[in-house]
Order: sequence, then C-alpha cells, then structure tokens
Amino acid sequence: MSASPAVREYIDSRFSRVSSAVAVIRSEAKALEHLAGNLPAGFSDAVELLLQCNGNTIVTGMGKAGWIGQKLSASFASTGTRSHFLHPAEAIHGDLGRIGTEDVVVALSNSGETDEVTRILPSLEQLNIPVIAITANANSTLGKSSRVVLDYGRVSEACHLGLAPSTTTTVMLALGDALALVTSQVKKFTPRDFATHHPGGTLGRKLATVNELMRPIEQCRIARANESVREIYVRSSVAERRVGVILVTSDDGLLSGVFTDSDLARLLERKRDSALDQPIAAVMTANPISVMTGARAQVAIDILASRNISELPVVDNDNRPLGIIDITDVIGLLPVQA
Repeated sequence: MSASPAVREYIDSRFSRVSSAVAVIRSEAKALEHLAGNLPAGFSDAVELLLQCNGNTIVTGMGKAGWIGQKLSASFASTGTRSHFLHPAEAIHGDLGRIGTEDVVVALSNSGETDEVTRILPSLEQLNIPVIAITANANSTLGKSSRVVLDYGRVSEACHLGLAPSTTTTVMLALGDALALVTSQVKKFTPRDFATHHPGGTLGRKLATVNELMRPIEQCRIARANESVREIYVRSSVAERRVGVILVTSDDGLLSGVFTDSDLARLLERKRDSALDQPIAAVMTANPISVMTGARAQVAIDILASRNISELPVVDNDNRPLGIIDITDVIGLLPVQA
C-alpha cells in the first residue's frame, strides 16, 4: 500500500531540510579545509605584532563580523592577550578615545569596504595604531590601510540565497581563533594562567585547586589509631555538613588510614558488632590514596572516578591531612559514564 500524498510530502520535506542542513555544514567545512591549506602569508607577522603589543588588542567589526569580533576579543582576553571589542559606529562618536597609542587593532570586514570600519581608519593612521585586517579583499580600503592583512580570499556563502554571512563568518572565526590561540601558545600561557581567567562555572571548578574545593580539616572527623570505632562515632561531630569518612592519624599527626561510613555499614551488615569496640586501626584502610595540596581539582576528580571512591584526603608534603574532597561536592564535574 503506497503512502498518501500528504505523508509523501511530509517525508520529502523532512529529507529536504536534512539535506539542506548537511549542505550548509559541508560548504563551511570545505571553506575551512581550503583555509587550512592556504593560510594567509601574513599570519606569522600578525602574531608577532600581537606579541610586541604593550597595550590592548582592540577588535572591531560591523554586523555579523562584529559579533564574530566580540567572540574573538573574548578569546584573546581569556588566553592571555588583553583585549576589548570596539563597535565601529560608536567609535566615530567618541569611543575612539578607548584606543591607546600602544594598542593594536584587529578589524574584520569581508569586503574590506564596510563604511563604519573604513571611517575609523584615518584616525587610527593619525594615531599610528597598527591594524591587522581579516578580510577577503587585500586590495580593499581596509586592506591597504592595514599593517598586516589576513586575506582569506573569495568565499561563497552557504546561505541558499548566497547572501547571508555564513561561510565568511565561519572563516573569520576560525582564522581569528588561530590568531588568538597561536599567540597564547607562543606566550607560554599555562593552565594555571587559564584558571586565573576562568574562576566561575564548571570549567572554573575543574581548574581550581583541591584546596579551593575541599572541606577543610576543621570540618573533618579525626581519630587516633588506638581509639575504638564506637567511641569515635559517639564523640565526633562537625559544625558543617557531615563528612562520610574518619581520617585516622598517627601520634605525630600524619595520615595513616581512613574509615568510611560505607565501612561501618559493611561491619553492621556482616554482624561484626564486636569490631565496633576494637581499635579503628584493625578495620580501617591503611595507607589510603590521597591527593597533594595545590593539585588541580581535575586530578582529584580523575582519582575519585577511576578508584570509585567517595572521599579523597588532601595532604601536605609531610602527609598531614588538610581536608577532604567529597564526591557530593564535585558530582557535576565527574565524567559521564557511557
């Protein structure tokens, strides 16, 4: 039995939409492949200009190119190159005062003739501000006014009308990202530097140190090896949210073992009630795995995930406990299991 005309039309329309989407992505991917094989000759000079810059990298562009410019400015700023975005239309109404004599301008314009961008070029020349142009036309007004031109050549838009900026903005973004990240690499920008610029959100927490995420020793339960399990649980209490592990220390304060709430539950399930009155040393996990003070949170997260444990002591160089990384505090940072 054949499908009705309405069903066939529905199926054809869905297939057409998918095919069109694939065509857009392939068109943009093809342009990026071409760019990778034909990197503008001035790329290294552009990097060198940014490395020598003692001021800020000012990124400017109009319309869709301006939105790409804002993203690139954010990428520069987060990877070790001080940067601000300057709207070219606002620039000619006073915001040119944001540019300093030690700054470098990165200007984005596919045609190189964007009116709002070209109108600020005489002022930049007067201030002797070097310009890096990201454009498809080296012979444009922007190209001729720039110290370095990153000319990516003529690119066909993926838009079905061939009009809406799509492939061109993709190429601008990729070229600008390459410029920002290569500059960062040459500057030897480190993960620690990156963490300084990203203190918030999931990324910031992964880049934080264990000391920033741990529950400090004042909130942990501490015991000596000769104390019984029962008396430790009877007397131990903490002001903050309960930590599910007891840190067992030697007479000189070094970490010698751990005893978790799960360990307690197993004793009770196996009807080993008598063990509760034995020294905790007899039932603790001796020489437990720990993480060193100052380590990145990601290190602790990897240990928790790979060892399938819920608490991880943080110790100093002498193996003295400083606190606990509890899995409930980093659960959102753990890798998703397939």
